[in-house]
Amino acid sequence: MRNSFGEAVRITLFGESHGERIGCVLDGIAPGVRIDEDAIAYEMKRRQGNPVISTARREPDEVRIVSGVYNGYTEGTPVTILMENRDTRSKDYVNPADHPRPGHADYTGNVKYRGFEDPRGGGHFSGRLTAPIVAAGAICKSALEQKGIRIGSHILEIAGIREEGYDLLHPEIRTWNGEFPVHDEKIREKMIEAILDAKSEKDSVGGIIETAVLGVPAGIGEPWFDTLESELAHILFSIPACKGAEFGSGAEFARMKGSEANDPFRYNAGKIETVTNHNGGINGGISNGMPIVFRTVFKPTPSIGKPQMTLERSSGEKKELEIHGRHDPCIVPRALPVQEAVSAIVLTDLLTRVYGNLWLGETL
Repeated sequence: MRNSFGEAVRITLFGESHGERIGCVLDGIAPGVRIDEDAIAYEMKRRQGNPVISTARREPDEVRIVSGVYNGYTEGTPVTILMENRDTRSKDYVNPADHPRPGHADYTGNVKYRGFEDPRGGGHFSGRLTAPIVAAGAICKSALEQKGIRIGSHILEIAGIREEGYDLLHPEIRTWNGEFPVHDEKIREKMIEAILDAKSEKDSVGGIIETAVLGVPAGIGEPWFDTLESELAHILFSIPACKGAEFGSGAEFARMKGSEANDPFRYNAGKIETVTNHNGGINGGISNGMPIVFRTVFKPTPSIGKPQMTLERSSGEKKELEIHGRHDPCIVPRALPVQEAVSAIVLTDLLTRVYGNLWLGETL
């Protein structure tokens, strides 16, 4: 069992969806990183989403930092984040191991943990555990911003409805005031309508999130097994429901020639840059100083109210299953701040490996 990620900076996740508390430990973060409580609260609010188009479960998501912080700054020791679960409804989850929900970890988790797993609300597999990740990511994100590194995202596609993607060479990162970050207002309305239609049918829809990172210096990442792409992909695929990731031009590479896909180098005001950015700011698994741009695919939320067929394991017979509980008809809007959080965590780790433990922190 591995519930930790990172080398120089490591996050360890703990808790279950309907347990008393959830949380994480952020270890290796530099001393002297300012804890911006407003920034943490802002990211937590983004993750909560709008109850009209997301789950009706409303947790307060009050973040308690119980170690590693003194007088508003990190000490350099492990930062422990705790959050309470208060709005649980465990009666909605009756013996999912015998009637595994399609698309969920009910069956695989039961096999792996030999029946000792907590099945309520998905237990340790639940998206509920992304809450402490977002809190830890907010700390890393704020620290990176102090070093001129910015992370931003938008919803590229939902239910086949797509808006224009980032300009790979000059992606525009916005600070979103609302919880549904789409550039085109008309496209936003169509996406929300598609979500509400799926909700009315007791169904769900999926989508694509596009993220850009500005300000990462050249030289971050290692060849082969610790490439910048592989480290990002590793943590991106740890987000529940993530089923795909691509960098730069992504799948479009399959339709390009080398002369089209390559990014020529040039000097601009004494700085080396590329004329195009099809490779999304990464060459040979190492950052080249250009914007890092990637997209992730999220499947439709597997918890739907529409009747589905499953197997009753105790009898070996097919049974009709109607899932109860409170679930998102589309997880994409709430997954977006999670995607930014994990990106901040992995970049903090990689940058610390190169520049050392003291690089991110302030000095007295």
